[in-house]
Amino acid sequence: MSATAAAPPTQQTPSPFSERLKTATWDEHEAAEQHGFTQALLDGRLSLDGYTAMVAQHYFAYLALEEVGRALSDDPVAAPFLEPELERVPALERDLAYLLGDGWHRLVSPTAPTRTYVARLEQMADHPAGFVAHHYTRYLGDVSGGQFISEAARGTYGFDGSPGVCFYDFGALGSLPKFRARYRERLDALDLSETGEHALLRETRLAYQLNTEVLADLGRTYAP
Repeated sequence: MSATAAAPPTQQTPSPFSERLKTATWDEHEAAEQHGFTQALLDGRLSLDGYTAMVAQHYFAYLALEEVGRALSDDPVAAPFLEPELERVPALERDLAYLLGDGWHRLVSPTAPTRTYVARLEQMADHPAGFVAHHYTRYLGDVSGGQFISEAARGTYGFDGSPGVCFYDFGALGSLPKFRARYRERLDALDLSETGEHALLRETRLAYQLNTEVLADLGRTYAP
């Protein structure tokens, strides 16, 4: 036998889980990011009413997500991802007060797709890895692509300073690239079985789908 034939097969080192997660859910991520409603917002073609409706739906989603996070604050899987600086509900409340006035609570309600989304989020109180899937989908998207939305909204609606786009202000996190790197490290450190990893991947795809359905519903009313 030749030396080449006798050499043992090389084993490829598996890629980090954060990379596998991103790759496996890229199509769903693209569908949400390139949705017509989102593109109308980025292109400056979305009415202020449409933008305000989106902020309101974010409010209900984050209210549920952060409530579940508090319930899982001692869970070894979920707890490493929880940072007070990430919480968005106070910022969303400031934005809605600016956009709708002091009585904004009486003017907003969850749409049917948002109610479906919220119901799924609430179920994650019993599924910490599933909570991580939704946490990843929402926060990483807002820390990254959300900055482009903030810039577009400022230009389109003439927001002066933070009111109206407080939701996208993650200044309390410090360097956003460093935060994203830390977040990926936490994903890579998850101690999940193969079955657990597959379940997290499926829940991440579902999280993107639920978000897309919220946007599609808004688009039917507001997108030009």
